[in-house]
Amino acid sequence: MKLRLFAGVSVLVMAAGLSSCSSSSDGSDGSSGGSTTIDVWLMRDSVSAEFQKDFVKSFETAHPDIKVKVQIQEWDGIGEKVTAALASSDAPDVIETGNTQVAQFAQSGGLLDLSDKVDELGGKDWLKGLAEPGAYEGKQYGIPYYAANRVVIYRTDLFKEAGVDAAAVKTRDQWIAATKKLNSGDTQGIYLPGQMWYALAGFVWDEGGDLATESGGKWQGNLDTPEAIRGMEFYEKLQALGKGPKDSDEDSPPQADVMAKGKVAQVISTPGGANVVIENNPELKDRLGFFPIPGKTAGTPGAVFTGGSDLVIPTASAKQDAAYTFIKELTGDAWQKKLAVAMSYVPNKTTLADAVASDPGASAMAVGAAEGHATPNTPGWAAVEAKNPIKDYMTAVLTGGDPEKEAPTASDAITTAMNSGS
Repeated sequence: MKLRLFAGVSVLVMAAGLSSCSSSSDGSDGSSGGSTTIDVWLMRDSVSAEFQKDFVKSFETAHPDIKVKVQIQEWDGIGEKVTAALASSDAPDVIETGNTQVAQFAQSGGLLDLSDKVDELGGKDWLKGLAEPGAYEGKQYGIPYYAANRVVIYRTDLFKEAGVDAAAVKTRDQWIAATKKLNSGDTQGIYLPGQMWYALAGFVWDEGGDLATESGGKWQGNLDTPEAIRGMEFYEKLQALGKGPKDSDEDSPPQADVMAKGKVAQVISTPGGANVVIENNPELKDRLGFFPIPGKTAGTPGAVFTGGSDLVIPTASAKQDAAYTFIKELTGDAWQKKLAVAMSYVPNKTTLADAVASDPGASAMAVGAAEGHATPNTPGWAAVEAKNPIKDYMTAVLTGGDPEKEAPTASDAITTAMNSGS
């Protein structure tokens, strides 16, 4: 999934931005003096300029026979650009791609199968929300790079005034009870727009449902199952405890802007949303906290959509060994810990969660990441997101429609979109 959802994750990112940083050779053929130069495509705002510079310098020192040339890519239009590159004879050697995009690129046959490297890279501990969409038809093409997921950002002062202990909010029932107490006067207990389908997906997964399932090579939308309907009913109950619009998502208007006005107790967001709130209202500095989205029981946090990136190697690359060396080091434990601290990301392995223990937002993400999920792992999912009947379904229910009557229409639309290219 593209990392637009990480907007504001790090003040460092906002301040520094990203620029192409490399120590490349002068050879036009990609080599000079016995060294090999690899071309690496990384995405805008995925890491800070400082982190990128430090990694490249360290990597080239440790591997003097490999030089790295980084090109920063924009998210808009990246799918078409990568597809074209994979079909050419001049593809880069390493590409960062959104985790849910891997299946689309693997389907073309343009990605190198890295299944034999999984054990060496510690794949048994990878976050499943990154690892699963990085695989396609039983083969591993994408190597988990980093992740982020949604948490609850809350106003510590409003919770205190309402007598609510955020640390004690562990279950959905406790969350509803707390939000009702917070929903007082002109304060919204939670600002939840009607079309935040990522949050709905988490509630559906909590109930044991899914957005779609595959059988016999065909996909079927599943929003009309009892489990998915229960997830929608919980969303409806939670959304009613605020004044969020029922016909738009978190970007219309930007929910961080709404929270910055001072009358919202909670939002569901990646932790970076807190930085945007504070930028818009500096008075809220030191008044924002984080906790994982609650689950159905106290022992298990709520399921979340895991957004993030994987790293892939094109089959057209003539420098696959050097490309793999680059990926192995960047996704290894040492640099994953540094990346997590620098960017407030969740590391790619569950065993590395302690790396962000001192970062309240990232540590809350890491708890939720253990229950991370991805969207259906098929190229056809892109067609679903293009028109997104899930959003239409949510609005229909929140404006008075019966979920049991509205869900079949949405499921049928998902089924048609996912199978349109098969």
